[in-house]
Amino acid sequence: MTRMLVTGASGFVGSMLCAELARRVLDVRAALRDSANLDIAGCETVQISSIDFKTDWGDALTGVSVVIHLAARVHVMHDISASPLAEFRRVNVAGTENLARQAARAGVKRLVYVSSIKVNGEATDGVRTFSELDVPDPQDPYGVSKYEAEQALHRVAAETGLEVVIVRPPLVYGAGVKGNFAQMLKVLARGIPLPLASVNNQRSLIYVGNLVDALILCATHPAAAGQTYLVSDGEDISTPDLLRQLGDAMGHPARLLPCPQALLTLAGRMTGKADQVERLLGFLQIDNGKICRELDWTPPYTLPQGLQLTAGTP
Repeated sequence: MTRMLVTGASGFVGSMLCAELARRVLDVRAALRDSANLDIAGCETVQISSIDFKTDWGDALTGVSVVIHLAARVHVMHDISASPLAEFRRVNVAGTENLARQAARAGVKRLVYVSSIKVNGEATDGVRTFSELDVPDPQDPYGVSKYEAEQALHRVAAETGLEVVIVRPPLVYGAGVKGNFAQMLKVLARGIPLPLASVNNQRSLIYVGNLVDALILCATHPAAAGQTYLVSDGEDISTPDLLRQLGDAMGHPARLLPCPQALLTLAGRMTGKADQVERLLGFLQIDNGKICRELDWTPPYTLPQGLQLTAGTP
């Protein structure tokens, strides 16, 4: 039986991935940093120290055929590091390349790398969509580090024969989600009016159950070797409709008020929250056709189902 190693196994996506692998009765080893999280049902666990160019993955890789690499220094809204890019590179680039080289030496066949749509860029224009054919255009330290990690993995693959599969998701949501999406749910629960009724955008998201399904397929499908895939729910949604569907699922209908987008943009700049406001107002659309065609993938959950499972879960 193929043994899989999941890094970042205690995180939002990693915990869901390990649970689904165990449910499918696959042999999975979960790599965790926190010893308090070493009990994952159906999974063997191994503790790993901080991830960088010198991390020893020897015990974790023993007997492993496939690695799904989720562990990363994630995008931080208020980064206080003296050099954010250097910190992202230490973990996301050097740490990833180190893991890949040790994996190749240990006889691992395939490494699935969870990258980010930020490699493509920050936004689309309402006409075109992001695809695997785009010239990469990362615009912040996190996105740059993810792109550089992809390049490092391609070098390792060329030098060692390790099969590399790169997956670039957009915003991942689901029960237990944190960050801006969780904040949105709190605002809706409190019934706070939001001046977003006039927003006319479209954004691609991915429900955690869909991402997990895509990752398992990328780990096991022969045709995935050497490929890069953009993944999403396959259905785009505007910010007002997102809020309405979430509010209805929670039993707290969204209270949306009209407001000119130019005024919202100005308010974002004046309050130092231009990036957050742009994510509410702007377009970010993904074409997930490649993985659907090449791997015969269909997201198992629709976007409305994913939103219901997210907001309707206590």
